[in-house]
This record gives sequence, C-alpha cells and structure tokens, in this order.
Amino acid sequence: MTNKLYDTSLSLLTDLYQVTMAYGYWKSGTAEKESVFNLYFRKNPFGGGFTVACGLANAIGYVSHFGFTKKDLRYLRSLTGSDGQPLFEEAFLDYLADLKLTVDIDAIPEGTVVFPNEPLVRVRGPILQCQLLETPLLNLINFETLIATKAARLRLVAEADTLLEFGLRRAQGVDGGVTASRAAYIGGCDATSNVLAGKHYDIPVRGTHAHSWVMSFESELDAFETYADVLPNNVTLLVDTYDTLQGVRNAIEAGKRLRERGYRLSGIRLDSGDLAYLSIEARKLLDAAGFTDTAIVASNDLDETIIASLKQQGAQITVWGVGTKLVTAYDQPALGGVYKLAALRNTDGSWDYKIKLSEQAIKTSTPGIQQVRRYSDERGFLADMIVNESDPDALSGKTVTMIDPLDFTKRRRFGTAQAFDDLLVPVFRAGDLVYSLPDIHAVRARVQDQLARLHPGVRRFVNPHTYPVGLENGLHELKTELILKLRGTRDAD
Repeated sequence: MTNKLYDTSLSLLTDLYQVTMAYGYWKSGTAEKESVFNLYFRKNPFGGGFTVACGLANAIGYVSHFGFTKKDLRYLRSLTGSDGQPLFEEAFLDYLADLKLTVDIDAIPEGTVVFPNEPLVRVRGPILQCQLLETPLLNLINFETLIATKAARLRLVAEADTLLEFGLRRAQGVDGGVTASRAAYIGGCDATSNVLAGKHYDIPVRGTHAHSWVMSFESELDAFETYADVLPNNVTLLVDTYDTLQGVRNAIEAGKRLRERGYRLSGIRLDSGDLAYLSIEARKLLDAAGFTDTAIVASNDLDETIIASLKQQGAQITVWGVGTKLVTAYDQPALGGVYKLAALRNTDGSWDYKIKLSEQAIKTSTPGIQQVRRYSDERGFLADMIVNESDPDALSGKTVTMIDPLDFTKRRRFGTAQAFDDLLVPVFRAGDLVYSLPDIHAVRARVQDQLARLHPGVRRFVNPHTYPVGLENGLHELKTELILKLRGTRDAD
C-alpha cells in the first residue's frame, strides 16, 4: 500500500512554467506526442562516493492521486498574462479537468545505492503528462535521497551504536520534518523523536525530557526522581542542566530508587560540553555505582565528522541523537537532481533522440530510453553501465564495452557470463500502479545490504574511490554523434 501523507490532490505542486508548457503542447497539437524523460543527479552529495535512492513511495502516492480539482482549476482560471487577460483558455482547463495519467514510470527501488548520471526515475508517455510530473518528482526524490544519504553516512560511522533522529524542531517546515524522519530511518537511523512520522510510517519513536523539566523543580534530584516515578519504564535522564557530572551523580541516586522498584536506569543524556571527556567520566561514575548497563546518550549538533572524532577520542557514548545537521542536510542543502528529455517518438514509430548540450561536459545530458545495468560478483558491486533499451545490440547478451562518459579512453568489458541486474523496475504502466511497495523496514534493511556490497574505498568519507559508471558503447556513440551534429563542424581560422 502507498503511504497516506500525500493522499490528496497536489497537482498544483509544480512550477508555473510546467503548466504554461503543458498549455503550449495542448495548443500546438503535440500534447499526446510520446516522450521519454530521465530524472538523475550529477554529483554525489557531501563529497561522498555514493548516494541512497529514496522518495519513491511518496512519489507513487503523488502520481496515484494526480488530478485537477475544481478548486485547482478555479485558481488556474484566475491567472492572467501581462495584458490582464486570462493566461489559459477555458477549453484547456476543461482538458485538465478530464486528464488522467497514462504514463509508464520505471524507477530504481528505494534503498538502492546509486551514482551520478544514472536515471533514478524514467517517465514515458504523452509529453504534456511527462512535463507536468517534472517538478513534483524532483521535489519528492531530491530531498529524501539527500537525507537518506546523510543518514547512511551517519550509520557507517556509528557502526553498531544506536542512532536516533532528533531533528523535527529544526526542520524546514512540517512536511520537511516528517519527510526527513522517513528518509533518515531508511538511511539507517534506529528511531525518531517525531511522533507524527512514527504514526505515518511505522518508525520507532524515542525521547527523554528537556531542560525545562529539570528547571521546573526545586532541585535536579527531585526532577529526576519524579520523572522516574512517572515513567519508570522509560528513564533516560538529561544531566547537563546545571553541572554535568553532578547531574550524573543525581541520576545515579534516582537510579538506585528505580532499581529498588524493579526497574532500570536506561540511560543518561549529554547535550553540551566536552562530550568525550564528560562521557568518559560519566561512565566511570555509572560503573562504580553498578549501573554498567546504563547507556550514555549524546546530542548537541552532531554529524558524521564529529561522531568519528569522538570515537577516536575514546568517548563512552553508545547512543547518538542527531538533529539539525541530519534533517537540514547540513553543508549541502540540495541534491541537484535534474529531469531531462531524452527521446521523442516519430510518427513512423522510430525514436528521435534528444540531448541537452553544455559548455560543461558534466551538464551534457544523455539520450535514449535508459536502463542501469549493475554488474557484480561474489565480492560485491563492480560497475554500472547505462544502456539504451531501444537498441537491440545493447540487450543482446553478448560481450559489451562500457565507456566513461567524461574520458572515452577509460573502458571496461563485460562478458556474457558476468552477473548483472537491471535496476530500473516497472512502477506504473499506462497510469496504473504495477509495483508492490516493500514496507519501510525492508527498505531500511536494503540500504545496509547495498552498502555492504560496496568497496570500502567507495564508502570512505575522505577522498572516496569513484565507483565506475559508464555508457554502453552504442549509447556512447549515439551521444557523440548527436553532440557533433548539434554543434556542427567549424572550419579552422
């Protein structure tokens, strides 16, 4: 089943130019012309070597409930051009009122590790419909992919420790907070503080108390003992309101009373100061008092770099609460995904392949009805090759050559015995959902399985190894031919 967060009409979740282009296709009689668009990104985020695909479930929810309501159309009817006249004629709005999506959509499943220039989503169908899906798909896929990748990086550095997402209060709005919690759980967090996300997505929720609880009592010890009395089965005490190490001692006293009642002090939380030093000293105090199973939780603007540093310093922390720098994708606010036209169907049934040129090689798009073929062996993933599905030679099963699109001298050959998987799978056919969504826990497990199959050099944070991604030889030749054709030949001066 699709999730319920987007089970309403959000058809105006788009840029105005998508609607004006749709109007242009309709007005010029090309609205039904078959097209193929690819959604991809150009660079791994956070200076890393991999990215985690995410956001497909919410994209499915959006597409499944696409449709213009009477209120949507009333708003579009109110828009005017520079002459003060209606921007859209009434017949076009009638067309939108009756519009039902008939597109085919293929996508890489959530939780898959992906790399630059690979299509995460491929949309095929009438160009007007494909155009209307551009902005919402980018919005839904870009953000969740970014957050899931950040969480996966945190998971790698946290290793077997518990990783909690605490970012709702710092997130960009309600939807940003709920969506970030989902993506963070998929990427590797164990739980969230966000109760609404827990309800919507079946994510475990965790939480303690704030400094205000302690400050509302005459003494810190009274605050701790009262909290333990009220919630004896959920006692993690925040110890840094006044003096951290004295707070640990007070937590121990509350823990002794708790133990007498048959409960345990689950943890203490550090939210400020020198986390390495304080956790080491807190561990000594807890162990000396017999609280060897009480966890030390840390928060305070953590990210993967700080966690790695604290571990190197011998910090005695086993639960990490990460908020702001996770849900805001700190140090890279956007993935930079794009959505490019790659082919148009001619009246004779053949394909007219399209390419967007740029002075920067990385911004020149790739034509074709693309599929991502991932080669692997018993050790893990070897390389990804982008193939053109409409080229029978590319899918013939013979030995193929993969060419680096940024350096044609870099080539790899794969024989017929080499194992591979095609990553893009059918999601919608003629507008009908044909994909069975796995539950969020299965998607989360997929991320860890995928990361385990990556070479350690690709997973590392500093100067990661570049995972091989290239074009099948025939697609490389098609792209080169189109570039030369569009640029033409110039005589030397």
